[in-house]
Amino acid sequence: MPDALPARLNAATARLIGRPVAPGERFGIAVSGGADSMALLAAAAACWPGQVAAATVDHGLRPEGRAEAEMVGHWCAGHGVAHGILSAHVDPNGNLQAHARAARYALLADWQAGQGLDWLMTAHQADDQIETMILRLNRGAGVGGLASVRARRGTLLRPLLGERRAALRAYCVAQRIPFVDDPSNVDDRFDRVRLRAALDGAPWIDPEGLNRSTEALAQADAALAWATDGLAEDFLDLGDRTASLSRTDLPPEFLRRLLLRMIAYVHPEAEKPRGPSLDQALVQLYCAKTVSLADCVVTGGATWTVRRAPPRKAR
Repeated sequence: MPDALPARLNAATARLIGRPVAPGERFGIAVSGGADSMALLAAAAACWPGQVAAATVDHGLRPEGRAEAEMVGHWCAGHGVAHGILSAHVDPNGNLQAHARAARYALLADWQAGQGLDWLMTAHQADDQIETMILRLNRGAGVGGLASVRARRGTLLRPLLGERRAALRAYCVAQRIPFVDDPSNVDDRFDRVRLRAALDGAPWIDPEGLNRSTEALAQADAALAWATDGLAEDFLDLGDRTASLSRTDLPPEFLRRLLLRMIAYVHPEAEKPRGPSLDQALVQLYCAKTVSLADCVVTGGATWTVRRAPPRKAR
């Protein structure tokens, strides 16, 4: 039933933090004004009166954005919830959605710390999760990429991953909670929007099954990271502007992870190589060849060595 959402939220939050919510704990809710986040905000306010604050990030990308943020603020004022509007500067060049997401999380983290909030909640739900996993499968993501849609990351909680988008919207309608529809959610220039239309209302999506799979992937990713730490301690030498790996007969997944660590050490500002470029580099390195990767020169063979690429000569 739609009105059971607060109880489900309370139970999901207790599972994520490993115990019942304490009377003094405080929650920050990231609220865009859409149905998902407004449902989360209203359910949280019902669960934990006086323990909830909300923030809306205005990316400045749409003229309606400020009015939508103020709508959230108006609802909060009527329900005893503190609300702040955070203004973001988004780089319009490149991947606009990725830049907006990075700016949003940075602002929310600063807001959470400034408000002394124990937890930060976002309204990602089951449909978001399946969309993200399919998009990443399409792009050749590995275990780490597929495991990154997690219900908890430190103090960041996503307690609605067991809820469907339609159920959250129904809750808002039933409880007369205002919400807005972001036009970017129906802009088919974006891959996610096209996928969302294809999956809309799909009855075969099982939120509990998705959560179990994501948790299994997260555990596998953590196990691989733990094993990689041991291999790095035994076989990775980090020197003066160079990194060398003395054992290269390892399974490819460990070699990928170790190579990424070497690049990050030698060139911390480098963009992390992904997918085909990384796999192609491994093939060349197995054959004792030298490759360029992320503004670094990587030499293969029995030992792999990573150095910064020399500056390019001006023409």
